[in-house]
Amino acid sequence: MVKSSLNTLSAYKPGKPLEEVRRELGLKKITKLASNENPFGTSKSVTRILNEGATSLSYYPDGAGRILRENIAAFHGVSTDKILLGSGLDDVIQIISRAVLEPGDNIIEAAPTFSQYSLHATIEGAETIRIPVNEATGKSDLTAMASAVNTRTKIIWLCNPNNPTGTISSQQEVLTLLESVPNDVLIISDEAYFEYATSAEYPDTFALLDRFPNLIIMRTFSKIYGLAGLRIGYAIIPDPLIEPLNIVRLPFNTSSIAQSAATAALSDQAFVEKCIDANTKGLQQWYDFLDERSLTYYKSDANFIFFDTKHDATELFNQLLQKGYIVRAGLRPNWLRITIGSASENRACIQALASILDTK
Repeated sequence: MVKSSLNTLSAYKPGKPLEEVRRELGLKKITKLASNENPFGTSKSVTRILNEGATSLSYYPDGAGRILRENIAAFHGVSTDKILLGSGLDDVIQIISRAVLEPGDNIIEAAPTFSQYSLHATIEGAETIRIPVNEATGKSDLTAMASAVNTRTKIIWLCNPNNPTGTISSQQEVLTLLESVPNDVLIISDEAYFEYATSAEYPDTFALLDRFPNLIIMRTFSKIYGLAGLRIGYAIIPDPLIEPLNIVRLPFNTSSIAQSAATAALSDQAFVEKCIDANTKGLQQWYDFLDERSLTYYKSDANFIFFDTKHDATELFNQLLQKGYIVRAGLRPNWLRITIGSASENRACIQALASILDTK
């Protein structure tokens, strides 16, 4: 009755609503540091749009998202036709996978990385080739990824910064990868966290678009712009894929409210800069704590920190939850991924974790 490929998969299980967790545990306050959301909310420009209620909900949204696409195109200096909108990057990943992959194909990704790449490959009957990240640095091994390409490879997914390691691939590494693979293999640079990247080595992939017609760049409004609840992301796609991807895309896949809010958010880069600064300082709070404890971690260019607790991560997750902090376990044995919160949230979570570790 259903695709056989679904027999090996499980539906995504979102975390419980904060109010439900609060009620079950009898806590007055819950701090969620598990999904890499922006602890500072969103731009006041977005708040004004939402308060004005300028969008009429009785009409379908602009299926083409023309105004938002024009603003994104102007912001990046690319053609409006190259902008593909999605209901978050999950939607964009699904659109690309559905349009490109067939049974017998394969994709290549880092391990660990964002789970949706392989999920949609499996649904389409494609295989996933996983290339382990460098254990010491957490960096994706782009040389090994290029070497793994075969005649059935359709996509190389490059999460940059990578989730959950927070590490980046440099301009030269990305360029070498692009030069090493055939033009019919798509290189998709998922840059959901790129605004947080402060490393001078972070690549300018837009400078490579004209040279490499197999390059796709993905960005989102869910992270630093604080619009995770509205589900809006986008990709810059090559000309040959414009029509095929729009055939697969649902006609009204992004809402009027999301389009208006994203347009307003994009216009407020001062808010973005404030969030970058706060995130950099927040990362340092965690670095100082982890260094004091001699705990292994990867230097992050994202808004989360991934580190080895030297203890059972699931047990620590549950103990932190009892103290009112939701974090992420299960991505690697003994490792936790914790979203960077506000300075006070970071300080309080660090104190809670320290009190737990002191009992071990």
